[in-house]
Amino acid sequence: MIGAGFIYAIAGAAFALFAALSVTDRTNPKRWGNAAFYALLTVSFWAGDRIGDVGNGILVLGLVAIGGLGLMGRGARMTTTVAERQADAAARGNRLFMPALVIPATALVGTLVFWQIPAIVDPKQVTLVALTCGVLLALIVCYAWLKPQAATPFAEGTRLMDSVGWAAVLPQMLASLGAVFALAGVGEAVGQLAGLALPSGSLIGAVLVYGIGMAAFTMVMGNAFAAFPVMFAGIAMPLLIKQFHGDPAVIAAIGMLAGFCGTLMTPMAANFNLVPAALLDLKDQSAVIKAQIPTAIPLLVVNILLLYFLAFR
Repeated sequence: MIGAGFIYAIAGAAFALFAALSVTDRTNPKRWGNAAFYALLTVSFWAGDRIGDVGNGILVLGLVAIGGLGLMGRGARMTTTVAERQADAAARGNRLFMPALVIPATALVGTLVFWQIPAIVDPKQVTLVALTCGVLLALIVCYAWLKPQAATPFAEGTRLMDSVGWAAVLPQMLASLGAVFALAGVGEAVGQLAGLALPSGSLIGAVLVYGIGMAAFTMVMGNAFAAFPVMFAGIAMPLLIKQFHGDPAVIAAIGMLAGFCGTLMTPMAANFNLVPAALLDLKDQSAVIKAQIPTAIPLLVVNILLLYFLAFR
């Protein structure tokens, strides 16, 4: 049965290629740090279920050490010249976005199809399997249409990963932190505090605490996936679902959207907000956040209203 193993194998292979290409990039003075970082990620995807908790813990500490000590850098190796890129873009125009559109289209169609063949694809992983197939199909389309050299897509992937650096794994790290917080009972503590502060039987109060809490926790932790286990266990499950009989699917989905509003307003989401500022050489590191706040706050208000009117019909 096709499942998580297929996804991890493809992801591990990509990082293995990134590691190999990093070693050969002599324009990057920190190429060995980059290679070690990608190699550790390769081990995580290929052997994470076999090296045990201690092994994975050491692996994570290695990733943190490489990123924290500044051992990663960016090279100047280019697969094509700027003039060649401009000429290619002028010739093909917006059609260059077609391979990127193949990925979501395949993910959507594949999910609907795979649901019908549970004997072949793990029902719990249909969307991720379809998404992975979309990436592979887009790569095939690029090879057939653009006819690059065999290593070019992976060299460009390495360049992109080098630009993002250690922040590429920040969402996974923060999501893991959210799971740790949930197991430690932080969600229950939040729920008890909310129970003391909220007026008895106040639905609108519970909705406000959940929506604003998702955004605020996301701003502190840097990722809505990290905030969700805490707020769902503390507010959504005991109050919105059990006490007020709200729709769990609506509460979970809109709660995540409320959390994403917090992502737009925090430097903790470094991969979303600080890395773009660095790549664009902006003088103000907070420029991206400042530009997003006027959108994030009204969007949070809308999400809270949607939660109130849609989850408790």
